[in-house]
Amino acid sequence: MTRFQLIAIRLLLLALVLAAWETLPRNGVVNPMLLPPFTDVLSTLWQILGRPQVHEAILVTAAEVIVAFIIAVPLGAAIGVLIAEYDYAGQIFKPLLFYVFSVPKSIFLPMFILIMGIGFQQKVAYAAFSTLFIVIMSATAAVESVKADHVLVARSYGATRLQILARVYVPSMMPILLETLRISMIFNFTGVMIAEMYASRTGIGHLISNWGENFQLPQLFAGVILLAIVAIAFNETVRFLENRVSAWRT
Repeated sequence: MTRFQLIAIRLLLLALVLAAWETLPRNGVVNPMLLPPFTDVLSTLWQILGRPQVHEAILVTAAEVIVAFIIAVPLGAAIGVLIAEYDYAGQIFKPLLFYVFSVPKSIFLPMFILIMGIGFQQKVAYAAFSTLFIVIMSATAAVESVKADHVLVARSYGATRLQILARVYVPSMMPILLETLRISMIFNFTGVMIAEMYASRTGIGHLISNWGENFQLPQLFAGVILLAIVAIAFNETVRFLENRVSAWRT
């Protein structure tokens, strides 16, 4: 099957889903109070995008996501590299990380609220905490994926630790790291949304929660579509970068 055929099939499936979304509520097959027609949701999305309150919420959510991402990714990557490079640290911390990673992070959210309140710092801290463990584990796997022969050859030619890091580790780890960025952004975004929906006074998650509680389904679905567009755009951007550096994989 060619790439064109795959894209055509995907677009056809999407068109079928959207057509069903539009026609089923219009014809009373599905209660339009529970599932508003697709065109009504698009109209609502256009309207809410013109509201200053939504602009402010988008900026707040974007700032929270970016700051949490900037904190979690370098910190998690550094910890992951240390754990992978030093066997003693790996033997101590790896089992603990697996245990903590398997625990749903949402159960820690009330602790963040009690300590930090419901402001910007609490949502950033919780999102960074939610993202940190997946970055640590992925960075550890990325370091362990580097072939020992390549490192040995670099050392035999007198390469310094910095040169080995820049010329061997980074190119070999780059595809996995980019994939980690994409996955960690999902965790990061989810963490911010949970924090905003649980206890917040602003942000897209707070608006979506309010719309749901007040049974404003068109606004609720419009918010979901807006978030989906942002998530897909980031995902495709990272995927494009991942494809560009795939030649570095060793």
